[in-house]
Amino acid sequence: MSDPVRLAACWSSLLTRRAVIAVLALASLDAGEAKAPVSSDGDGDFVIGPTYTKAPEMTRKDSAPKGVVHEFKMRSTDSKIYPGIKGAYERKVSVYVPKQLVAGTPAPFIVVQDGGGYVGRMRTALDNLIAAGRVPAMVAVMIDSGGGDSKGSQRGHEYDAVSEKYSTFIETEVLPKITADYQITFTKDPEGRATMGGSSGAACAFTMAWFRPDLYRRVLSYSGTYVAQEWPDNPASPHGAWEYHATFIPKTEPKPLRIYLHVGDHDNGWDKTGGYHNWVRANNAMAAALKAKGYHYRYEFAKSSGHVDGKVIDQTLPEALVWLWRGYQSK
Repeated sequence: MSDPVRLAACWSSLLTRRAVIAVLALASLDAGEAKAPVSSDGDGDFVIGPTYTKAPEMTRKDSAPKGVVHEFKMRSTDSKIYPGIKGAYERKVSVYVPKQLVAGTPAPFIVVQDGGGYVGRMRTALDNLIAAGRVPAMVAVMIDSGGGDSKGSQRGHEYDAVSEKYSTFIETEVLPKITADYQITFTKDPEGRATMGGSSGAACAFTMAWFRPDLYRRVLSYSGTYVAQEWPDNPASPHGAWEYHATFIPKTEPKPLRIYLHVGDHDNGWDKTGGYHNWVRANNAMAAALKAKGYHYRYEFAKSSGHVDGKVIDQTLPEALVWLWRGYQSK
């Protein structure tokens, strides 16, 4: 076969496959399946750094209406889901409510893991972005873990688990308490529900959406722990969150998710060439897996930065939130 003929045959095959994919996509929509957020503006792979500048939205502006932050504590002794693997404990919860929220209106919201570390940043960014009309008037539920880190800890038990258990905790114990105590109505529309975190909190955020896309469809992940850190061992995910990019995403039909990913070039385990505990390799693989399956994703590889790097967050958080909420329309 001559080169021109071979080339024509390849193009014909490619176009045929694309046509089949398009037909199947239309068929799934006709069948009433949920579709992903439609905007692809800003999707793809990006390199940022090595220098960073704090975004203007990360500085409080007098002209922006100021939301209120409610704070309370949850006792493990009141929880049916996380009573404590090493005894009783308390977790702090901070709830940002924008000035523009109309009482009784179902509110879009974002759940932020390790929330106490993000209160100042989120309050400032959301005040400014909401005032500018760049994101919806959303509530931010910023919730701490039960404490500790990695395997054998309450935090690791909650965040590194590859299951829907944590989503159930948020849905059945956290949101109802906020509704009862502060009269906040949370939207049931999964397109109006986002989740966010850094490190294991980021893996937890992705897990919430992966297992419950009927509840959450927008994920913001800084230095996600998509590595082998699950405890106790789970036969369904033998390498913990590493399985997302190794097996789960490649072998599962795309879900209607929108995912922002970040990693630093000197993130945890960056100097390890092999094994299952290299954050850089894991996040590179996550981006590649999402791209291969046609997800709406944005991946920012940050030069000269480390794990959940504050200077990177200060530069990227506002635009990350804007990208995350593209395509959202309240119902």
